[in-house]
Amino acid sequence: MRLTSADSRGPTYRSQRLKTVWLLALPFLYLSRPSPRLLLVGALISVSGLLLRAYSAGFIHKDRELAIGGPYGLLRHPLYVGSFLLGLGLSLAGGRWWYPLLFSGLFGWLYHRTILSEETELIHRFGQEYKAYRGQVPAVIPQLRRDYTPPPVPGFRFWLYRRNKEWQASLGVFLGYWILWLKMSLAL
Repeated sequence: MRLTSADSRGPTYRSQRLKTVWLLALPFLYLSRPSPRLLLVGALISVSGLLLRAYSAGFIHKDRELAIGGPYGLLRHPLYVGSFLLGLGLSLAGGRWWYPLLFSGLFGWLYHRTILSEETELIHRFGQEYKAYRGQVPAVIPQLRRDYTPPPVPGFRFWLYRRNKEWQASLGVFLGYWILWLKMSLAL
């Protein structure tokens, strides 16, 4: 789904997020001080985020149907939660105590705006169906006990995973960890 800022001719929130990531990637890698322990802990967190993103991508048929099955039955934005986990893992692996704080603040700011814009678009596109879903399913923190049971929907669809190009997130995270490992190994 292509969501734009208030000025419809302006950049999409997705393009703003991607530009911000690339703008910060070089200083992050240059200043990082990874260690074997931090790489392992960070990788475990990032892999959990990648798995959540991959699973979610197999349920979302963007612009065509409201995603309510699988992880979308627990959270309205599981892709974003997955992105947070993979970024948090990378920031921890970077070895600077302030990386996770900076990442969390920047992520919260960017994705809060993204979620508001996306939910406005979803209300416009799906109307009362989305409003009812939004009233039952939390945005990013799952509730342990609630009365919502999503209606039956098709399960994970691998063709949607491929169509949504989720492999790109895995490639980016792999590249980030490879550079951190290389930096640690060469003691740069």
